[in-house]
Amino acid sequence: QVQLMESGGGLVQAGGSLRLSCAASGRFFRIDAMGWYRQAPGKQRELVADITRSNSTNYADSVKGRFTISRDNAKNTVYLQMNSLKPEDTAVYYCKANIWVLLTTARDYWGQGTQVTVSS
Repeated sequence: QVQLMESGGGLVQAGGSLRLSCAASGRFFRIDAMGWYRQAPGKQRELVADITRSNSTNYADSVKGRFTISRDNAKNTVYLQMNSLKPEDTAVYYCKANIWVLLTTARDYWGQGTQVTVSS
């Protein structure tokens, strides 16, 4: 059973920083792309940032220059460093990973989500 476990959310004032972590556990062969998504109340889930196994990154325009995604392949973990946080960053943040559970089968797994609240 593959699981993604997020941590690091919380309440922070505008202008502050948080670091999210997401670790994969269970039996699998490899993790390809990993990413962070967020969903604010009444809105659709949206991509925040993603990163390939070779560390190519992609960011939503709204977080460029403020957020940094990184990963540690040895620890099967992806991170999201969030700086200069704004109230509009308030959302539940989810990690996603494309994981090869068999040599011929890969699928996307999602974490349970972690709440990030930015007060003004």
